[in-house]
Amino acid sequence: MKYILTSLIFTLFFNCNSAAQKKNSDETKSFPISKTEAEWKQELTQKQFYVMREAGTERAFSSPLDKNYKKGTYVCAACNTPLFKSEHKFDSGTGWPSFDRVIEGHVAFGTDNDLGYSRNEEHCATCGGHLGHVFNDGPRETTGKRHCINGTALKFIPES
Repeated sequence: MKYILTSLIFTLFFNCNSAAQKKNSDETKSFPISKTEAEWKQELTQKQFYVMREAGTERAFSSPLDKNYKKGTYVCAACNTPLFKSEHKFDSGTGWPSFDRVIEGHVAFGTDNDLGYSRNEEHCATCGGHLGHVFNDGPRETTGKRHCINGTALKFIPES
């Protein structure tokens, strides 16, 4: 019995491969705008730094942009790259601003395994700032996608 238990522990210890500790491809990817951690800390609020540079998540229903229905463009809070258009925003009821599509070429995608399962993560393609995640439970009449975005990672530019 002792031999079996020792073998089992040995096998588990050396064969477990924790995906949560692997770096996703976007963490090593270079972006057109690259700054040090200290530079980002100077430019971003504490909440923006937590979300955009540490891949954090803001509290649901805490962003005023969740219920913003004005016409305009949502840009990256760190570098002002246009990311989403207001006509593609919808109320998902999740508590985060949600869009059914991105502005092509302005959003980069990667894999996030931090919760022990894979999610499709979204980053600003210009500065690499973490935006949120994309899911396949969006409006069926359009793309079927729900880009679930942290409001603190966005700035809204009203249509003029």
